[in-house]
Amino acid sequence: MSWEHISRQPIAVLQGGTSAEREVSLNSGATVIAALESLGCDVRPVDPAESGWIARLDGVGSVFNALHGPGGEDGVMQGALTALGLPYTGSGVLGSALAMDKQRSKQLWQGIRVSTGGFELLAADTDWQGVIDRLGKVFVKPACEGSSIGMAPASDATELRAAWEAAAKYGDAVLAEQFIDGPEYTVAILGEEALPSIRMETDNTFYDYEAKYLSDDTRYHCPSDLNADDEAEAASLALAAFRSLGCAVWGRVDLMRDSDGRFYVLEVNTIPGMTSHSLVPMAARVAGLDIAALVRRILELSWEARGAGGRGV
Repeated sequence: MSWEHISRQPIAVLQGGTSAEREVSLNSGATVIAALESLGCDVRPVDPAESGWIARLDGVGSVFNALHGPGGEDGVMQGALTALGLPYTGSGVLGSALAMDKQRSKQLWQGIRVSTGGFELLAADTDWQGVIDRLGKVFVKPACEGSSIGMAPASDATELRAAWEAAAKYGDAVLAEQFIDGPEYTVAILGEEALPSIRMETDNTFYDYEAKYLSDDTRYHCPSDLNADDEAEAASLALAAFRSLGCAVWGRVDLMRDSDGRFYVLEVNTIPGMTSHSLVPMAARVAGLDIAALVRRILELSWEARGAGGRGV
């Protein structure tokens, strides 16, 4: 489908929503809206948190989904848009649902031997000391949230229980994930290609919500410090993790690298942030795409994916 056809009809931008990532989504949506307007498109902002939002989709030709978190990124909105017969950007129902669920993502990766760290599910009756004995230091996170929301490190049983209690406010499924001591990288996916990797560096305890979206002190290295062979290895692992979940069109894969040089997949994000601090636009710029070109390419790839078997839009 040509860009001329896509841009001929109004394009809805889904933003906001009701998840804990609402503010990030509003910022992402604003970026996408500005990019589409710069391309001369008729853009219609739509916030699913507002009453009558479905009616605002009447007459649009496609939907750019900039929702983050549960309800927008987990297959729910993808299913609704599919039922409404509206083409939308990014991964479809299955890929979106699997990628949002960190427990099932990691179980799948373990089963097909995609490199990922050890983990355990936590609950009120967990043997807290037993988890620490088996995994050592861990990061605790809600299984179905993003943007490091509800995430905290734990080095002993007391910290582990406290971290679980905090994370459980965001959902019943909570993971304790093996701590990997080393630099954190992210690899953006666009179509069938991995964009240049980014290494994140922060003075915070870890790359948390504040470091991601609020701090001006976080350092981003893109291109990163990887040599050509290691860059290729990171790209290959990221693409394998992305494809194994049935994801398509665009996304971001977060990786850690230990002292032995081994990469581990942390998670896949199917609707990454598009804010001023976001990583996919940063990698795209290094690859030669400004934000408008990136947004256009995502829409074009989504149409191509739909024609190739229904993935994405």
